Amino acid sequence: MHKSLHLRLHMQPFGCIMCLEVMKRDVFQAIADPTRRAIIALVALQAMTPNAIAEHFDTSRQAVSKHLRILTECELVTQEQRGREIYYQLEIDKMKEIDEWLEQYRTIWETRFEQLDTLLDELKQQDKKERKK
Repeated sequence: MHKSLHLRLHMQPFGCIMCLEVMKRDVFQAIADPTRRAIIALVALQAMTPNAIAEHFDTSRQAVSKHLRILTECELVTQEQRGREIYYQLEIDKMKEIDEWLEQYRTIWETRFEQLDTLLDELKQQDKKERKK
C-alpha cells in the first residue's frame, strides 16, 4: 500500500501557481502576527539570541521560541550557531521576495488612485463651469 500525497495549490510571486506538498506555514500568515512582525524588526537591526529577543516582550521564552520556529519555517529568519548560542537574523532575500510580490498590487493601487484624482479634478472643473453659467 502506498502513501497518498496531499497537494495544495500555492500562489507564488508574479501569479505563478505551484503544486506543493501541504505546506507547514504560509509566509503571509506568519507576518500577520504583530509579535512576529516585531521580532522581524528586531532581527533586521542585528542578529539576536532567543533570550535577547524575549527580553523585548511581555511573554514567555517558550512563546518567543514558537514565533521564531514559525519565522524559520517560513524562511523569514535563519539560525546561526555561534559557540553555545544560536542567533537569529533576518533573511533579506525572502523579504525582498515578499516585497516584489506586493509591488504588483502597489502598482495597481497607485494607478487607481491616480485615475481617481484625475476624475475628481475633471468633476471639479465641470462643477466650476456649471456654476459660472
